[in-house]
Amino acid sequence: MASQGVNVLRYSALVAGLVYGVYHQSSLNSQAKRTEIEHEYTRKERLIEQAKAEWRKKTQPQETKTQASGLITDPENPKFDLEAFLQAKAVENP
Repeated sequence: MASQGVNVLRYSALVAGLVYGVYHQSSLNSQAKRTEIEHEYTRKERLIEQAKAEWRKKTQPQETKTQASGLITDPENPKFDLEAFLQAKAVENP
């Protein structure tokens, strides 16, 4: 028959193992939830940026031109000519 000291040690180790198991499982669950929340947040950020880009593309005029000269004044346009734009501004404002 085992002595009382050995039984106390066995049950203490069992309880300590159960407490550690519960603690470790809860920390793993909270880490997984945090990771899932971060992934969802980045997905939503990406969707918002895509929506903003589409909205800009939809609402932006095709070519920003002056009335008479046909000069493109939008610097984001790939056909924008800086030299022609500066010459036109110099003629307008002597």
